[in-house]
Order: sequence, then C-alpha cells, then structure tokens
Amino acid sequence: MRLKAFGTVNDLPGSDLQGEATGSPALDGNLDLRLLWRRRLNNWEAIVDHSTIGLAGDAFEFSESNLGAIDQTPTDDDRRALELTWTLERGDRHRVYHRFDRLALRYSAERWNLTLGREAVSWGSGKVFNPLDLFAPFAPTTVDRDYKPGQDLVKFDRRLAQGDLQLLGVFRRDGEGGRDHDENSYGGRWHHFLGNSEIDLALVRHFGDDIGAVSFRQPLGGALLQTDWMVTHLDDENDTVWSGVVNLDYSFSLFERTTYLFAEYFRNGFGSNDKPVDLAGLPPELLERLERGELFTLMKDYVAVGGSFQWHPLLMQNLTWLANLEDGSGLLQTDIAYEPSDHQRLEAGLTLTHGERGEEYGRIDVGDGFTTGGGSRIFVRWTYFW
Repeated sequence: MRLKAFGTVNDLPGSDLQGEATGSPALDGNLDLRLLWRRRLNNWEAIVDHSTIGLAGDAFEFSESNLGAIDQTPTDDDRRALELTWTLERGDRHRVYHRFDRLALRYSAERWNLTLGREAVSWGSGKVFNPLDLFAPFAPTTVDRDYKPGQDLVKFDRRLAQGDLQLLGVFRRDGEGGRDHDENSYGGRWHHFLGNSEIDLALVRHFGDDIGAVSFRQPLGGALLQTDWMVTHLDDENDTVWSGVVNLDYSFSLFERTTYLFAEYFRNGFGSNDKPVDLAGLPPELLERLERGELFTLMKDYVAVGGSFQWHPLLMQNLTWLANLEDGSGLLQTDIAYEPSDHQRLEAGLTLTHGERGEEYGRIDVGDGFTTGGGSRIFVRWTYFW
C-alpha cells in the first residue's frame, strides 16, 4: 500500500484569472491511498491497483482539470475505454473519488507475455520532454512519478535474441462516450542491441494519424547519448510534422556523493512561434495534443538542463531549468527529498517562472485584461509505503 499527501501554495500574479476568482496565494492539496494487489498462479498474474483520492482547494474550485489533479493523478475515465472511476463525495471546493488505475491479467510464457486490461505503458527516452511517449506522458514539472496512469490496452511482448518486440492496442472513447477506431492507438515497437548501442523502431496509428519513429542510444565514455525522432502524418491535413528530443546524461561521484547531470534539446513540431502567445490562435493540431495531455509546450524549440546531488545518504536534491529558445522565458524547479526509512519519503520544492507578459512562461493574456501563467509555487509531498 501507499499513502500520499501532496500540497501546493501558488503565488499568482495580480492579473491572474484564477487569482481574481479565488485570491492569492492559492492553496491546494490531495490525499491518495493506493492499494496494490498482485497474485500469481502458474503462468497467470492478476494486477490490481485501487486508489481512493481526496482533492480540495482553490484550483479545484476554479476549474477541475480533466487532465488530472495537481500531481497529474487522473480524475476521470471519460476518454478511456472502461469507466473505472466513481465519485464518493463532491462539493464546491472538494471531491472524494476512487478508481482502478491498474486492473489487468497477464499470461507469461518462456519468451513472451500477453497483458489485457488497464496497465501503464511507456515509450521514449526523454528526460524532461518525451514526445514519443504518446500514452499519458508526465508533464515536465510533474513531481510524483511513482506510478504512471494506466491505459486500457492489449499488449504483447516478445523477447528476441538481440532485443524485444512489443505490439500494442490502446482503446478509448470519444468525448461523448462513443467508440470510434480513430480514438484508439495501434502499433508496435522493435528494440535491438547493436554492440553497446541500442535502436528502436516504432510504427503507430494514433487518433487517426500515422506515426513513424526511431530511437537511438549510445554510450559516450561514462555518459549516455539518447535521441528520439518521430514523424506524424496528419490524416485530416495530409501533412507531416517532425518532433524529437536529444539528451545527454552522466552519473559520477563528487566529494564522494552520488551526482547526476543531464542536458536535453526538444523540438515540438506542432508548436507555433507566433509572439506574443495567443491561446485562441494556436494551431488546432497543437490544441488537440494539449487537451489530450500529450504535449505541454506551445512553441517549437526548448532546452532543459539539470541534475541531482546526494547531500547525505538520506537527502537528495533535484534541480531542473527549462527554457523556451524562441521567447527566452523559462522555468526553474528544485526539490529536496528526505528518506528517514525504507517506507517513507518527504519532499519539498519550489517552482519559479521567468518571462514577460505574452511569453510562454510569463503571463499569457486570456482577455479582458486577465492573464494565466507566471508566478511561483511551493509544494510538499509525503509518501508512506507498507
């Protein structure tokens, strides 16, 4: 089992639309009890994760996001194939609900396995940005990455002599609850070792668009170079869009303490470099992916650098800075994690944005003199496992 408490304090700019409605600073929090159950019988395994979640605060009162809670925990199954979320209690400033985030049956043979039900799936090599992870990727600022949201799927994995093969079908409903093949994802990924290097090739039919991708990983001394590039053929526009990410990371010992550094470049082919940012004028292909939670950036070119340092065997600090190369705005996030025991973790952190009005990480106009974005956030997260 896991019990998690997550809270934030947001200092909103004076022109912020939410700040006008709820005041600043804005306080939000959620409590999550996750029950994990696994049972194996011969070649069969049952996988069940059930969460009971309570949300409360100013952001909930202002607008309950369909992309999830403040820690990106899903709040509904409106677009998933199975409805496995139920509300227990709801008020103007709170909601208590429970859901199955994992509910799957897996059959494992000597060299292959088949999974049916709700389970997580991850593709891609991105550190901060991960365009190839099409199935509920984490946002760049997500702190809680213990469990990726599950998808309703059929997944076949096969071990090969020099790698592995994965075939996948992810099933969804449209916004009105109907079922349409163009809402689903069907595809496969082939992974192969080439000496010390690795290569992935992927083909996917995703929300009616065709996607081809290649990933490559190569050690460089003590560092690791990784890159993913994908081309999307837009079914409606009869056009192609390229997106990709390149990163380099390195782990070493500094003052006899574990140290990790990384640098990453991200190209968002769906982005728009029009300035100032006009939310109403964003390309429809970008808006679709923002609403689906596949992308989290508005423009085309970004960099991110960061790392972690172990101040003490029980104390680790993470630091990430990301910047929009087009308008110069950016975001800095740091957190310190303290683990007093094998069962417990306490984290506290700070997120700061910098940018002028009309820039992506500054304040973006939404009409009538109001803005969204900008400001700063303090967060605290406590987790207990048993």
